[in-house]
Amino acid sequence: MSRHKFTTRHRRLMVVGAGATALAGAIGLAATAMASQSPAEPTSWKPVVVKVKFAPAGEAAEADAVTYNTELVPEGSRVRVKEFGFGDATRIELRVKDLAADRTYGAHVHTKPCGQLPTDAGPHYQNEVDPTQPSVDSKYANPKNEVWLDLTTNRDGTGRATAGVDWRFREGGARSVVIHEMATATHDGHAGTAGARLACVNVPFK
Repeated sequence: MSRHKFTTRHRRLMVVGAGATALAGAIGLAATAMASQSPAEPTSWKPVVVKVKFAPAGEAAEADAVTYNTELVPEGSRVRVKEFGFGDATRIELRVKDLAADRTYGAHVHTKPCGQLPTDAGPHYQNEVDPTQPSVDSKYANPKNEVWLDLTTNRDGTGRATAGVDWRFREGGARSVVIHEMATATHDGHAGTAGARLACVNVPFK
C-alpha cells in the first residue's frame, strides 16, 4: 500500500480548515455569551376584567359598581374595566353603555373602594404622590402620573377610553374607577379636577 504524500498545498488546506473550525467555534461561543447577557423580553400578565351594572349607592356594601347620579349614570347602565400590560407598563380600558348621550365624562383610577358616599373612593391614584393633598399641582396631577380615562358618549350613551402608563400600581394601592361630571382640568390649581363624582366601580387592580 502506498503512503500518502502531503504536499505544501495539502498542508495549507489543513491549516485553513482548522482555522475555519476554530473561527466557527469562537462565533458560537460569542453568540451564546451574547444571548445569555441580553435582557429578557417583557412578559404579559393576566388581565383584570370587571364587567358589571351600576346599582344604587345604598347597595355599595354588596355591589361592584354604584351610581350617585341616576340622571347621568342610570341604575342598570353598564361598565367594563380592563387592566392589562407588559412588564412594567400598564394599560387600562374603560367602556360604558347606557349613560347620558352625547356627553363628556371625566374618569380616573382612585385609591379606595366605592362606598355609599362619593368621597369614599379616596383621591386619585398617583405613581408619585403629591405631598400636598388634595392634589391640584400639574406636576403630580397629570395623565402620566395618574390614570385618566375621560370619554365622550355617543347618541346611545356608549363610550370608551384607554390610558397607558409606564409603571405598575403599588399592591393594594388602586381599588376603583370613578366617573366624574366633566372633562378633567389640566391647569395648576385645578389640575386633575373633573367636577362631581357621578359613579364608581370597584376594580382589583394588580
